[in-house]
Amino acid sequence: MQQSDSLLNHLSQNSKLPIRLVSPTFGHLSGESVTNFPTTHRKPYYFFLLMLNGHTQHGVDLQQFDIKNNEMLFILPHQIHQLPTTKHGSDYYKLGFDEHCLSLLPKQYPFLINPLNNQKIEFTSSAAARLKSIFEILLGLLSTMDTEPELILAHLNSLLTEINTAYFSADTNPADDKLSKYISFKVFVENNLTDHPTIKDIAEQLALNTNSLYSIVKHYSGLSPKEFMTNRLIMEARRRLYYTESSSIKELAYELGFNDPEYFSRLFKKVTGKTIGMFFQDLSGN
Repeated sequence: MQQSDSLLNHLSQNSKLPIRLVSPTFGHLSGESVTNFPTTHRKPYYFFLLMLNGHTQHGVDLQQFDIKNNEMLFILPHQIHQLPTTKHGSDYYKLGFDEHCLSLLPKQYPFLINPLNNQKIEFTSSAAARLKSIFEILLGLLSTMDTEPELILAHLNSLLTEINTAYFSADTNPADDKLSKYISFKVFVENNLTDHPTIKDIAEQLALNTNSLYSIVKHYSGLSPKEFMTNRLIMEARRRLYYTESSSIKELAYELGFNDPEYFSRLFKKVTGKTIGMFFQDLSGN
């Protein structure tokens, strides 16, 4: 299935930054260009959709999300994005940028690893109004290709700071040590996923005992550390199966660090409730 990385590589709205913004009256591709992009694809960049007036439905990692007034959907690199079949509402903004843009910003934004497993963020009316103002400034800056990147990055920083605050608004102390450790756990898992690290190894890496690690991961994810890693491995398997990136189940198992393909197949069924063959049948609509 076709990738959509060319959206930023070739259709950026700035000559120096890979970034693109779309609103009802700005940034839409021509009909011919749209046909070059698949309706379902693995996202190679960060994507945000803020709905201010209207309703739409997008799929993320094979799960459907309804986006309504003052709600935002965000999608991270490597997640599967399924575009809606119906049009957006009358007032919305869509933004895409890649890791290069992120690396130029002055700080980190913890929500971008989705530690609370919330793909959708709800904003108060005042916060949504502030976001709209920032998007409008960005729209003006991206109306010409030669805008200085520093101006764009300054407002992108404001935008992500606002989103980060809303993401953690339900947490009484989003910057506490426990959340920091959980974020470090998720980062470690992402960076070492196919190595299948032990719980003891991860706890030592994070300067925790295994009981503390269990308590933190269970608090934020609802899963034990082992369950979290297993679910993440199977999600990666589903993504790769969706794109048929591996020629066989055995090859996929080895790619994901499993020495026993039969065990991998049993684990896939245990987590998803379906065999790999059934998963393929669902994808083909049979």
